Amino acid sequence: MKGFVRRHRVLLGFLAILLSIAVTAGVCLYALVQTAAGSTRLTVVIDAGHGGIDGGVVGRVTGTKESDINLAVSRLLQAEFEEAGLLVVQTRPTQAGLYGAATEGYKRRDMQRRAKIIADNAPAVVISVHQNFFSLSSRRGAQVFFRKDSESSRTLACAVQTAFNSMPECVRRSEALKGDYYVLNCSDYPSVIVECGFLSNAEDEALLVSAAYQQRLAQTICAGTLAFLASASSA
Repeated sequence: MKGFVRRHRVLLGFLAILLSIAVTAGVCLYALVQTAAGSTRLTVVIDAGHGGIDGGVVGRVTGTKESDINLAVSRLLQAEFEEAGLLVVQTRPTQAGLYGAATEGYKRRDMQRRAKIIADNAPAVVISVHQNFFSLSSRRGAQVFFRKDSESSRTLACAVQTAFNSMPECVRRSEALKGDYYVLNCSDYPSVIVECGFLSNAEDEALLVSAAYQQRLAQTICAGTLAFLASASSA
């Protein structure tokens, strides 16, 4: 029995090393987490921020709505996770919001619906996809947020932020930051908000509206998440 446990830990350690390589390369390695978890398929909830009448922030140059970029990246991210053998649930699979009628209190209803989807699916992780905006147009780069009192969320955020920092397009290395947001606070599952870049910055915006860059973002978020899951499995 001790020999089996030792071999199992060696396997998990090896998978963690491979996933670290995947983060550096910006790609996902097929089915590694599924292998580490045995026959259990983990569930990931992907939350495409905003939607419907709530478009979020808007690109200064192209006028592209944040909600559209969020959905595009989330769909690509779903494909990456599914290729890795995970089950995926999207809170917002279409351009529509989750609030029902566009009446008073729609934002609260929208967020409550997202929280219910998360609770109903008991995910291994929650990834909420957003785009950033700042008054100074020089500010740019991807930023990950986590709940301040959740160690698992902090570890997940650090793994995804490390993956972002390894991208060739990264102009400034960032650290994962604490955030007090509803989607982070509505459950105890490891949850992060991923701000993929700044639509207030022309260079970031040009990348964020590019299908090729959206694909690289999805691959990078996936790689960072798989690294976290492999590490959690070996703990």
